[in-house]
Amino acid sequence: MSVRKLKAITPGQRFRVVNGFDTITADKPERNLLAPNKRSGGRNNRGKMTMRHLGGGHKKKYRIIDFKRDKNGIPATVKTIEYDPNRTAFIALVSYKDGEKRYVIAQNGLQVGQTIISGEGATPDVGNTMLLNDIPLGTTISCIELHPGQGAVLARSAGSFAQLMAREGKYATVKLPSGETRMILVTCKATIGVVSNSDHQLLVSGKAGRSRWLGRRPRVRPVVMNPVDHPMGGGEGKSSGGHPRSKNGIPAKGFKTRSKTKASNKYIIERRKK
Repeated sequence: MSVRKLKAITPGQRFRVVNGFDTITADKPERNLLAPNKRSGGRNNRGKMTMRHLGGGHKKKYRIIDFKRDKNGIPATVKTIEYDPNRTAFIALVSYKDGEKRYVIAQNGLQVGQTIISGEGATPDVGNTMLLNDIPLGTTISCIELHPGQGAVLARSAGSFAQLMAREGKYATVKLPSGETRMILVTCKATIGVVSNSDHQLLVSGKAGRSRWLGRRPRVRPVVMNPVDHPMGGGEGKSSGGHPRSKNGIPAKGFKTRSKTKASNKYIIERRKK
């Protein structure tokens, strides 16, 4: 992983920091693994704007990712490491021994030509997917299932990882990227290693237009709105408008919105850090 700081030949490049893409080995995706990716622009079926700050953006196709890793016991060879415009992590094109090709989330250190495998016979090497019951304690993991067979839902973004802390009975204790420690069934799968593109957090866009390319429209601060538009609007001059809150009046910055009767509360050992 590496980043490049560009020379200031234009105002937009003065502070620009870009990804080196030194681990990327292909510039065109596998056509059979692409799907349409239609944008809503933040509008519902009647054309009414229901989500603010969305719209525009560069046209892109969705890469079909194998989050389930359910081809157990069949070795797969890594063919390419590719950029995915739909996510912060890089993806890997793997070819299984039976000829099928799939995209998987790439881990740091995954190399072209490397063989990966999932299921009970796998070893705790980078890129392999195993049951939490078979992974050694203290191992760094990512792409974790929350329910058996569901597919990876936790620790999937660039540079994220979790740690397997303990096992007791049918539950494993996992420390998640947020700092939360929770219990997950040992029959759930996880992939060994840290998610690739860990330098993503170091990137600097350099200009507002790059946000527009990503489909993000300008955001207006609530304090400068009128009272009819936001609870924090109105006032003379730079008056702050009271306590910070959302457009619907829900307080921000410390107000807990999680239900006290939520079913998964009993699986959380330690809440995430504030």
